Amino acid sequence: MLQAYDFEVVAAVDTGPDLLQALLTERPDVAVVDVRLPPTFTDEGLQAALEARRQIPGLPVLVLSQYVEQLYAKELLADGSGAIGYLLKDRVFDPDEFVATVHRVAAGGTALDPQVIAMLVSNTERTKPLERLTPREREVLELMAEGRSNGAIAERMVITERAVKKHTANIFLKLDLPPSEEDHRRVLAVLAFLQVAP
Repeated sequence: MLQAYDFEVVAAVDTGPDLLQALLTERPDVAVVDVRLPPTFTDEGLQAALEARRQIPGLPVLVLSQYVEQLYAKELLADGSGAIGYLLKDRVFDPDEFVATVHRVAAGGTALDPQVIAMLVSNTERTKPLERLTPREREVLELMAEGRSNGAIAERMVITERAVKKHTANIFLKLDLPPSEEDHRRVLAVLAFLQVAP
């Protein structure tokens, strides 16, 4: 399917060690990784992707999983560097959305399956700074967590991009995220929302 959408597949592997080797050797623009790989079919794919990102910080990785695993999502997001996606495998059946997600992660964005977000939020008690957000700001932040651009958020919420920018600025202010050359405030806001920030 990826080749049908003009992606060049530089490697296709089926074990964790082979995946790690391919990621370190090929340094792809984006890696699409199954969480469970042989030999144990537990989390070899995820662990190989995490190790590759430790060795190549910011390596774009899109992880596919059959079920929502809260721990996996937290591990993926923990370094706060972006270029991460976590989708349920069912999302692959919508090729346009899936391909858009691959492009988003390859470009350094973050994309989380809505079910992943729902589970993380439902299993997490929000901190006081997050309680300062209005319902509209929370909605904007949730759509940010899905990896949506300002334009896509505006379209989904039926508001202007200017309104999205205003909500985003308020979110940064309420979460105590001042402008910084070193930090990506959108990623930090999403991490605060999901309570996986260090």
